[in-house]
Parts: sequence; C-alpha cells; structure tokens
Amino acid sequence: MRILGLALLLVAASPALAQSSLKGHDSGAPVDVGADRIEVQDRADRAIFSGNVVVRQGGLTLTASRLTVAYAQSGGIEIKRIDASGGVTVTSPAERARGQFAIYDLDRRIITMIGNVSLDRGASRVNGNRLVIDLDTGRAVMDGGGTGGRVSGRFTVPKR
Repeated sequence: MRILGLALLLVAASPALAQSSLKGHDSGAPVDVGADRIEVQDRADRAIFSGNVVVRQGGLTLTASRLTVAYAQSGGIEIKRIDASGGVTVTSPAERARGQFAIYDLDRRIITMIGNVSLDRGASRVNGNRLVIDLDTGRAVMDGGGTGGRVSGRFTVPKR
C-alpha cells in the first residue's frame, strides 16, 4: 500500500516539473553579457567570455565560469548558440537548473544541460545527468544517463 501511495504522489506531483516555466521565452530578446574577460575571434564568428560570466535575456539568467558565443554577421551580429561551462546555473522567475555544461541553441529554441543536473521549482527537485528544455512547448525532459544512471526527485505535495 505504501508503494501505491508513493506512485500516486509522484504522478500527482510530477507535472510541476514536467513543464518548464520558460515556455514562450523570447529568444529574440536582447542578450546582455558580463564577464571578467572577452576574447573575440571574428574570423571564426565567436566570442569567448570567461570569469564570473552572467548572461541575461528576458526573464532568463545564466551564470557560468566560461561562455562561448557563436554568431553570424548578416548586417549585424546574430547570436546562434551559447555554450557554457563551469558551474552553470540557469534561472527563470519560477525555476533554477544547475549542471556542469549548458548549450542554448537560439535557432532551435532548446536549452540542454549535462553533467550532474538538478532542476528546482519551489521545494521540488529533480536530479539527473541531462536536461533538455524546449522553449516553444515548455517541455522539460530529464535523463539519468550513463550506465546505471537514474533520475531521482523529491516533490512537495500541497496540503489539502
């Protein structure tokens, strides 16, 4: 009976983390970046930011030790992809995700985080090895990854 209760609890609580609050995030909004150092590699169409990197776009904030921005130059600079490493945290008004690496593909509107990933919403948390957030649908998928890798979580249950 206890296992059945736990299963029902997880089913009831899981939707809280299955949908990301980033649905509809404006990936066309300006991207503000701050860091201790920047290296522009214009021929390679990329810029590397390092040291206390902070990126803001709309309600989304990303922090990391190092960031590589791939861009296109077509009448201006258009950011295509952001790769972050070193204690990466992505924060929205309702969620916080942490991992070792993150890739933000602005064209596909997908954020992928890998390496000891955790996703928090309120007091609920899911842990795994890879998190993929689709900004169009708001769908968040966590994988356990690796041999024997599993997804684990703790979910809060509203008092009734």
